[in-house]
Formats: sequence, structure tokens, C-alpha cells
Amino acid sequence: MNLESLLTALLSAAILGSVPPMLAAVGESISERAGLLNLGIEGTMLAGAFLAFWATLETGSHCAGLGVGIAVGVFIGLGFGLLATIGRADQVVLGLGVTLAGAGGTAFVFREVYGSTQPLLSGGLGRPFAGAADWMPVVGPALTGQRWFVYIAWLLAIALHLLLMRTPLGLRIRAAGESPLGLEAVGGSVWRVRLFAAGLGGAMSGLAGASLSIVDLGFFSPGITGGIGFIAVALAMLGRLTPLRVAMFALLFGLLTGLDTGLQVAGVEVRAEFLQMIPYLGMVVALVLFGRGTRLPAALGQPWRGIGGQGRAPGGPGVR
Repeated sequence: MNLESLLTALLSAAILGSVPPMLAAVGESISERAGLLNLGIEGTMLAGAFLAFWATLETGSHCAGLGVGIAVGVFIGLGFGLLATIGRADQVVLGLGVTLAGAGGTAFVFREVYGSTQPLLSGGLGRPFAGAADWMPVVGPALTGQRWFVYIAWLLAIALHLLLMRTPLGLRIRAAGESPLGLEAVGGSVWRVRLFAAGLGGAMSGLAGASLSIVDLGFFSPGITGGIGFIAVALAMLGRLTPLRVAMFALLFGLLTGLDTGLQVAGVEVRAEFLQMIPYLGMVVALVLFGRGTRLPAALGQPWRGIGGQGRAPGGPGVR
């Protein structure tokens, strides 16, 4: 195995491995910009991963599976949004409840449906640009040899960055988290904006889980996410809640994750436990080095009760 092939395999694995955390982290960035701290990403991803896998296995269509993953995410996200906004539930407790329910529920249903068997998806997504840039060492084959969904995922990240940073709707989302009183004063609805952000963030988390099970791995097993949902929260903070910055840090996480594949291809014998630890250790180091200057929205995690003395969190200061 020469060095060029090793680097190509490492970069290719990094790009593919960055997709699930990137999608989830971009969705979390939008939720947090609107003032919602959703720690239920892990549970949403697990639910999306399982139901997307089941739908793909039943229909034979990867597109159907991805659609189911999005629908599951929207459903959970809107449920979270309703309880966090209209119900004014504690967002941290609510998010952790979603994660525990997703982990336990998917493990139970998977064993009830499939027992001790481990079904695998047949076929796979096409690679529309394979071989188009093989003349470019390392980078060319790694970029053009990806499945089509990888390009869709990055286009989604770019589109959501433009939505958040360059459109009136994006301004309303940012205002809902930074100054909900100001948003209501100019005729906006904090509840509606936050519900929209919760649904969109949930859709991205469900799609992230679906991409993990039916695009990346081709199977589902209980706990398949392995903490990626919590990594997504860290990535959102590292990227300062800006989708394109988040995508860049997700690619770094993918590089650390891809070390496993790269070292195996190179024939380097390293304990699996050490390789599995590297990406998470890397995120801790990145948070220490780059997370200090992160400024979170002023109203993040605070419930909104409307104008007229109602913009006050229980037992806390008024939302400004």
C-alpha cells in the first residue's frame, strides 16, 4: 500500500464519516440560534436511523428510507418544540428524555422485530462522479468517488447557511434566540419561529441518523450512533452556530474517525479501543482550544411567555 492510496482512503473515509455529525450539528445550530437547546439529537438520530433502515429494507428504496428519516425527525423535533415553547418544559431534561427514549425504544423494537439476526441492506447508492478527477492525486479520487448523498448533504449545509445568514427568515430565527422581545415588538412570533427551527433541526437529525444506517453502514444495531448526537452539540458550539463553520469542524471529526479505516488499510496494528477514543478526545481538545470565544444566544434555553411582563423565565431574569 503506497502513501497516495493510504491518504486517498483516509480522506475518502473522512468525507463520508463527516456527513452524519455535520447534518445533525447544522440542525442543532439552527435550533440554538432560535433559542432552543436540544440535547435529544442522539435519540432523534437513533429513531431516524432505525425507521429509515426498516423502510429501506421493506421497500428496497434508499430514497424512501431517507424520506422516512426526515419525517421521523420532523415529528420528534416538533414534539420537542411544542413542549419547550408552549409547554415551557425544561429543555435540558426534555432533550435528555428524548435521547433515553430513542435509545431504549429503538433497541427494544429492533430486537422484537429482528431478534438475534442482523439484516443487511442490499445494493447501495450510486457514485455519479466516480473517476472524474482521478488525474488529481489523493484529493480527486476522494472527492469524486463519493455516493451522491454526500454531495446532497454538503449542498444542504450551504443552503441552510444562506438561509440562516442571508434571508429575512434567518434574521427572525436569530432574533428569536438573541432578542425575542424585539422580534415580537416588530410583529414576529417567537413561538412560530422556534417551532419552525425545532422542526428543521429535527429533520436534519433524523436525516443524519438515516444517512448513518443506510448510506454509511448499510445496517442498524442498537446504539449505532455511538454518541454522535452529543458530538453534534459540541460541533455546533465549535462552529459558533454558523453552518459552514460547523461543516468544517465536522470534516475534522470525520478525519479523526477516518484514522481507523486509514490505519487498517495501511496494515498498522492499533488497539480498536484507542482508535475509537481518538475522535472524542479530539473534540475535547478542540473545545478547549477553539471553544472559548463562542458566544451563545442570550435567550438560549429560556422559555418565552409573550409581551406584557410575560417574557420572563421561571425564577430567572427577563428575556432581553
